[in-house]
Amino acid sequence: MRKFLLTAGLCCSLASAHAQDIAPYGALPSQAQLDWQDMEYYMFIHLGPNTFTDNEWGHGDEDPKVFNPSQLDARQWARTAKQAGMKAIIITAKHHDGFCLWPSKYSTHTVRESSWKDGKGDVLKELSAACKEYGLKFGVYLSPWDRNHPAYGTPEYNQVFANTLNEVLSSYGPVFEQWFDGANGEGPNGKKPVYDWPLFHNTVYKNQPNAVIFSDVGPGCRWVGNEDGIAGTTNWATLNVTGFTPGKGAPAQSVLNEGNMNGEKWIPSECDVSIRPGWFYSPSTNDKVKSVQQLLDIYYGSVGRNGNMLLNVPVDRRGLIYSADSTRLMEFRKMVDASFRVNLAKGAKVTATETRKNNAKVNAKFLVDGKKDTYWATPDNVLKGTITLTFPKATTFNRLVLQEYIALGQRVKGFSVEVLEKGVFREIATATTVGHKRILSFPDVTTTQVRINIQDALSCPVISEVQVYRAPGLLAVPMIQRNKNGEVSITCASADPELHYTLDGKEPTFKSPKYTGFISLPKGGVVKAKAFLEKGKVASTTVTAAFDVAPAKWKVIYTDGQADGADPDRAIDGNPNSFWMTNYQPDASKYPHEIQVDMQDTLVLKGFTYTPRHQTVRSGTIYTYEFYISQDGENWGQPVAHGNFANIANNPVIQTIKFNTPVKGRFFRLVAIAPANENEHWASVAELGVITK
Repeated sequence: MRKFLLTAGLCCSLASAHAQDIAPYGALPSQAQLDWQDMEYYMFIHLGPNTFTDNEWGHGDEDPKVFNPSQLDARQWARTAKQAGMKAIIITAKHHDGFCLWPSKYSTHTVRESSWKDGKGDVLKELSAACKEYGLKFGVYLSPWDRNHPAYGTPEYNQVFANTLNEVLSSYGPVFEQWFDGANGEGPNGKKPVYDWPLFHNTVYKNQPNAVIFSDVGPGCRWVGNEDGIAGTTNWATLNVTGFTPGKGAPAQSVLNEGNMNGEKWIPSECDVSIRPGWFYSPSTNDKVKSVQQLLDIYYGSVGRNGNMLLNVPVDRRGLIYSADSTRLMEFRKMVDASFRVNLAKGAKVTATETRKNNAKVNAKFLVDGKKDTYWATPDNVLKGTITLTFPKATTFNRLVLQEYIALGQRVKGFSVEVLEKGVFREIATATTVGHKRILSFPDVTTTQVRINIQDALSCPVISEVQVYRAPGLLAVPMIQRNKNGEVSITCASADPELHYTLDGKEPTFKSPKYTGFISLPKGGVVKAKAFLEKGKVASTTVTAAFDVAPAKWKVIYTDGQADGADPDRAIDGNPNSFWMTNYQPDASKYPHEIQVDMQDTLVLKGFTYTPRHQTVRSGTIYTYEFYISQDGENWGQPVAHGNFANIANNPVIQTIKFNTPVKGRFFRLVAIAPANENEHWASVAELGVITK
């Protein structure tokens, strides 16, 4: 720890010396944090027994022999990351199930006990070597929760975990980031341990003094408060941490999303998100890889809002990055490169008001020199200023990038952007914080002058870069939806595309059936669709939607008292944007809640789906459930499925539960046993479905 603090102090001293008479403001980043922020975009890899069991959170009782990625090729992962423009790879060395991707001497649940390479393999060794070969940094995720280790839940476990950390961090070369998950479950004794975070942090810094430690409260970088990869429109790199701990002791998710203005520590946000709906590989999500547009939205919502983008690309059961994921990564990089290839600001004359005097390090011309360590600044106590770009001829653009010289602290509280039109300046955008990087997107504007008005700051603003770009347009992917009656509609946000689709599983082409109206699929099926422009010369990526039996005749026959306006039929209306919710209960003893449905037909069911409410307010999400099937709606017997929707609080995507054996029935009943968030004593359902195929 001491070595790390000395590094941080040296960074601050160098910043002050470099900036001459500009005094640092507030909490400051260490050199390791500055280097980390410059990385911007890197890969997460989830791999373990869950890859082979279709679980998000394993229980630790899996047979380790299930882990057998027979074609595992860490060089393919590193090569893919490098070609995608990523700067590093972080791997789940140990997830909550306790399975270690290296032959740990502190566990009996490791690759040593697996079928892979007859127990002689070491994933961390292969990946660290591959990262070194391809010029990538190497990071590790180790969960302190261990559902396998017999000591978990006892005071002795903290030292076991520290030993495990020491083993990894001393064996595989430089580690740029240590990722800590705050999840804390009960041990075999029914107790949750109190994690010794100072011990864990000291173990990290003893082995890797320059590592950036991730958790809800850092100390190196923080969780952004969601698993959508999106930072707040206001995002401070500073955070108040006194009295808080990772996990349930963390600040509110809204605080993590935005940080604290004048926060006591420099702990910038890392925005983690998966390229698929889940974190581990599942064959069922091969056609659900995020589109280029979705990845761009995440990029602008993370890197473009003073955060780093950590994109999970789960390795498949062969031990390879799946082709659809790899292809999408390359398409995404191509689009980002095209969007930020030519900085139009370099051809402009730059002037600024309120420029600090008698300082050779401060000049408006430095704003467009492409160097992060040069800057423009106002005098002390001057919190406003205007930067003007004057182009030699009318210039069209739709992106603006602003960067602060964050070695001296984060300062800007608000700014606006104006363009000159017919002799008058018109405001086209406003924003709050800047930090390492702020990217604003807006429709094409054409002008000869742009003004960036710094409207308020915590201290004199110090701006290092202003960049202007014209990003190419992107044809939106279609959206496929089905209503309660089984009628499928296909729409697209782009203007006037032709939409073509298939129902036989084949890739749509311009010669495939053209969408002209509802497609009737009451019994379910697979729809693939694509948008086309210019008579098929320009095409979107393909979107796929799989449907089972439509709820056309279904009726809700019983619920607990629902909240006002939360009609229970909304749980079976085919619309995931509507929801049913039960009344608020003052205490947890009023749980469970339930909903019963008559399908009007007797079906052989192989499973069910639960779509949680996924809106701005994620309220009433179910965690522990029981699912029953009945022939008569009165005799329910034992549940055909029960358990937890793992990680649903942070990643509220559709949950697919398969039964061990098919069950015949006409009625089904979902019982919410416990909520995902302990303080929510109610339940909600956006959509319920059944699996018959």
